[in-house]
Parts: sequence; structure tokens; C-alpha cells
Amino acid sequence: MARPTSKDVARAAGVSQAAVSLVLGDKWRGRVSERTAERVRTTARELGYRPNLAARNLRLGTTRTALLVVPALTNDFFARVYTGAARIATTHDFGVVLYPSPEGIGPAKDPFASARTALDGVIASSMAAGALTAIRGADLPLVMLDSDPTDPTAAAHVTVDLADGMRQVTQHLLALGHRDFLHLAADVDSWTFHVRARALAETLATTPDATVRTAPAPLAVHEARAAAEHALTAPGPRPTALICDDDIIAAGACKAARRLGLRVPEDLSISGFDDLTLATAVDPELTTVRLPAERVGERGMEALLAVLDGRTPEHDPLPVELVVRDSTAPPPH
Repeated sequence: MARPTSKDVARAAGVSQAAVSLVLGDKWRGRVSERTAERVRTTARELGYRPNLAARNLRLGTTRTALLVVPALTNDFFARVYTGAARIATTHDFGVVLYPSPEGIGPAKDPFASARTALDGVIASSMAAGALTAIRGADLPLVMLDSDPTDPTAAAHVTVDLADGMRQVTQHLLALGHRDFLHLAADVDSWTFHVRARALAETLATTPDATVRTAPAPLAVHEARAAAEHALTAPGPRPTALICDDDIIAAGACKAARRLGLRVPEDLSISGFDDLTLATAVDPELTTVRLPAERVGERGMEALLAVLDGRTPEHDPLPVELVVRDSTAPPPH
């Protein structure tokens, strides 16, 4: 059976095709009586009529599609960002296409023949705006998530209070009595990790007898384990607490501690960041900073919709939460 058209609805309801368009486009008030509008809606339901969105979008010059660009899919933070963005998009008849950049945080290629004809906007998580030049073209609105809020090339920014998260976890370890720290810093040149490093240094600067060494660590468990082992066996006093830029690095640090015969947290406290699923999969479970990943995605989609409507998006940083678990304790005597 052929798919019913608006002409079929008009004929069955005894109205003009223009009236059907007004009613189903929710623009009938003041033009069509309420009784007629109800008759059109009832007829459309009975016939199983669905509007041709592709034709409508072509007519309006919009696709009602957003592209969400992320550095990778190996981190479930980005999966939760997508979940939040898609939840808001669905309520506004938008679709979200998820695109992991082949170059990580580096330059992202245009996944379409022409992004301008396939998209209404771009949302990018934990990337630099300059990496998205090939996708954005000249006029696609860009919303940046967890990225440098001072970058003027984005139409809107959604940030998380990362500095407060690092302050919270550092103050937690200081309160436990730790003074000798090792910062396992993600070896990624990204705004999000620069903020964490700066907040850690500023927080420790308030405690005169606190010391910190920094060692780079890849965002992968086995490579992070090797980096942690190397740092923990370096000459000099061994730190009593490891502050890791990410839960993945922290999981690698836990493996390194076991290989070196160190108990967590009795001999060595280890903290993570992000509160990924991995944080409760390791033993002991990680003390970490919970980032509201789904809310980041929701706020990102809300910001894009606001930009497309000519409204000003919300811009206050989203709060984070310290989650204390079993991987941190007072330092050994």
C-alpha cells in the first residue's frame, strides 16, 4: 500500500491541503477552527500519515542533524555525553551523529561530502576548535564541550568545573596527611588536562611542606602502568599518594603498585578523575572526581538549539563531585 500523503488527508477530512499543512505544522491557530484542526489530526492518525521530514527539511534548508565529534570511543565518558545529547535532541526532532575523530584530538576530517549540506551544527567534546575547521566550513555553528572557553571561534561553550574537582581530590589527600605526591599527568596536549595540572599546583602551593613530582602517562592502562612503575622506582623518596588525570591512568597505576609489591591504599593512595565505569571495576575501587557526562551532552545540545534559535545559551560551569572510595587512606607511618 502506498504511503498516505497530505493530499490524502485533505481529501478524507474534506479540507484543503494548505489546512492540513497548517494543522500538522501546529500553525493553525487563528487560521483554522479548533474543530477542523481536530478532524485533520484524527484523519491523519486513522490513515497512518507521517510527514515527509526529508522533504520538509529540504524546503526549510535544514537537516535537523547535529554532529558530535569526540576524540575516541574507548572512554565511556564520551558515550555518556552522546546519551545526554541524544536525549535532548529527540525531544526536538533532531538527530545526533557520533563521529570519533580519526586523529584523536588532532585535525578532524569531514565525514561527509559536504558537512554544510548534511548538518545544522557541530558539537565537539574535549577538542580544540581549530581541529574542526574541515567539518565546520564557513558557517556551521560550533558548540565546544570541556574545551577552552576563551576560544572565540565557537558559538557556545559548555564547561565543567575541572579546577574545583582537582582541588577537592587534592585537599582530600592533604587532609589524610599526605605530603609527598606524584602527579601522573595525561600526555595529551589538551585544555582539560592543563586545567587539572594548574589547579593541582595551586592547591599544593598552599601547603608549604607538600611536594609533587610530575610524570607523563598515556591514556591507556598498560602504558600507564609502565609509566607509573618507572616513576615509582625513580631515585629519591617514594610518594605516598598518586594523583592521576584520569581513571584509566589510575587503573594502570594500581597495576604498577601490585607489580612493585605495594598495597593500595596501605602503602600508596591512588586517585583518579572522571568516575568512569572502570573506577568501580578495579580493586580497590577508585577515589575519583565524578564529572556529569550526560549533563554535559544535554547542555551541549541545548546550547546548539539556542544558537540556532538566536538565543543565548547557559554558560555557567557544571559542578563536579568528589567520590571517596577505598583507594585512598592516610599515608603509612
